[in-house]
This record gives sequence, structure tokens and C-alpha cells, in this order.
Amino acid sequence: MASKADMYLMSYNEYFPAERMLEIQDRLGKLTDEQFNYLHTAKLHNPTTILIMSIILGELGVDRFMLGDIGLGIGKLLTLGGCGIWWIIDMFLVRDRARTKNYETLIGMLNYLDAQGGGMGGYGQQHQ
Repeated sequence: MASKADMYLMSYNEYFPAERMLEIQDRLGKLTDEQFNYLHTAKLHNPTTILIMSIILGELGVDRFMLGDIGLGIGKLLTLGGCGIWWIIDMFLVRDRARTKNYETLIGMLNYLDAQGGGMGGYGQQHQ
């Protein structure tokens, strides 16, 4: 039977960089059930959705705004995607950027859970 970590990675396989999967699997395997449930609150970006938005509205920087790259989004908006050049380049880069952002979000949550020392700072008691 597959562990929760394996099931999570099967569901979100496309959301993270391939070279980081073993690290993620190792860290997820150490979580308690309560901590694992907390991970589902993470806001992860679907790389395919970001790519579609980049193709359709990338010249206006919408893809970068969605990823939280506000400065780059404003830059793309003001230059109309760098006169189309930046827009074309971003179509190749934005999926990897989404995966990197998702990895950073997940690692941030895992580091938070580690800092709680195995507990969740009362999270479970407050939300039962």
C-alpha cells in the first residue's frame, strides 16, 4: 500500500521540479497525519494553467502576476511583454518558474512544521 507521501507526490507530480522529488518524498515521509493534513492548505500553482495564461495573456504579464512576481508582471505589462520578445521567452520558462515557486512554498511549510518541533502550535486543537 502506498504511503501518504507517495500518494501526495503522485497527485502533484507535475507541480514540483523533477530533481527535487526525492528530497520532497523524504521530508513528507517524516510527517504525522496532522502535519500532513496541514499541507493541503498550500496554494500551489498548476504549471499547465500558468503556461496557458502565459500564451493567452502573457504580453500583459498576467502569468507573472499569478506567480507572485509583481515587479516582473508590471514590467511585462508596461512593455507589452518586452515587445513580444519577453513574452515568447517566458512561454518556455514559466512552467519551471511555477514548479520552483511550488517547491519553495512546500519547503517553507515543511520548515515551519519542523520549527514547531513535531507539533503544530495548537493548530490541531483549534480546528477540531
